[in-house]
Amino acid sequence: MKTALITGITGQDGSYLAEFLLSKGYRVVGMVRRLSHENHDRIAHLADRIELVQGDLLDQMSLSSILRECAPDEVYNLAAMSFVPTSWNQPVLTGEFTGIGVTRMLDAIRTVDRSIRFYQASSSEMFGKVRESPQNEHTPFYPRSPYGVAKVYGHYITVNYRESYDMFAVSGILFNHESPRRGLEFFPRKVSDGVARIALGLSDHLSLGNLEAKRDWGFAGDYVKAMWLMLQRDEPKDYVVATGETHTAREFVERAFARVGLDPERYIRLDPRLIRPADVDHLVGDATLARLELGWRPEVDFDGLVTMMVDTDLRSLDRAIARGDLVPRHPAPETTVRG
Repeated sequence: MKTALITGITGQDGSYLAEFLLSKGYRVVGMVRRLSHENHDRIAHLADRIELVQGDLLDQMSLSSILRECAPDEVYNLAAMSFVPTSWNQPVLTGEFTGIGVTRMLDAIRTVDRSIRFYQASSSEMFGKVRESPQNEHTPFYPRSPYGVAKVYGHYITVNYRESYDMFAVSGILFNHESPRRGLEFFPRKVSDGVARIALGLSDHLSLGNLEAKRDWGFAGDYVKAMWLMLQRDEPKDYVVATGETHTAREFVERAFARVGLDPERYIRLDPRLIRPADVDHLVGDATLARLELGWRPEVDFDGLVTMMVDTDLRSLDRAIARGDLVPRHPAPETTVRG
């Protein structure tokens, strides 16, 4: 039985990856930070099948101790300060977690056991102000946020340790990937939750920022499979993981409202305060290498993703209303089609 250590296991990607590795027969260990209020909702259904250990990417000694105690075959570093808008408010902390934290983990592996295979969660935000479209493994980076800058550091320090210490260390340059487990602060989940609330009479509008930004959106459950495939190769290599399709934020909104039979123009309010200081206009990935060498391809398309997210939020909020936890404040639109 192989052992995998996942940092960020309580997040969207961590929960899907844990499920996937368990299905492959792995022993799964998740690293969590000690917090006054713990949020393990995404992995609650896995509580009796995984192990949790306390550690912190800001604390080198805790990482080394975990590696010695758990003796993982694979480490998936998914922990980061991952909400891009927040990175402008906390740029130094973002750099510590998302950039320097990668170095701490890599150096812990170097000193404890160099045979451990390491996966780093890189991001399409590294491309930022894109130099070419679509973006592939050789496209130059031009990050447009403290988060993107920190991810570039994490990416290149992974390359550096691979080449300097002969370590199996790879980065997956993942484009936007969403799911019903995405945090409410992220645009796609904010939309799916907002649409469901409007459809059920819990809200009468949805405030959004830039609707013209173009993104390559996929399903997180598909993307974690690519992470695992990268660590099964004979030689370490970095890969772009993407659908190769681009859609505007406005399209996401329109598809979500269409799912419940409503006209978005009646409910959307544009709020300039929600626009980033420096936005990323157009991201679309070329995952040809992943398709040819890893045999990976996405299974859930754009429409399927939007439908999945809206339907899940409808069911969740409907149950909350039935329990009396939520009370509709507005008449539910008559055209609503519940998922």
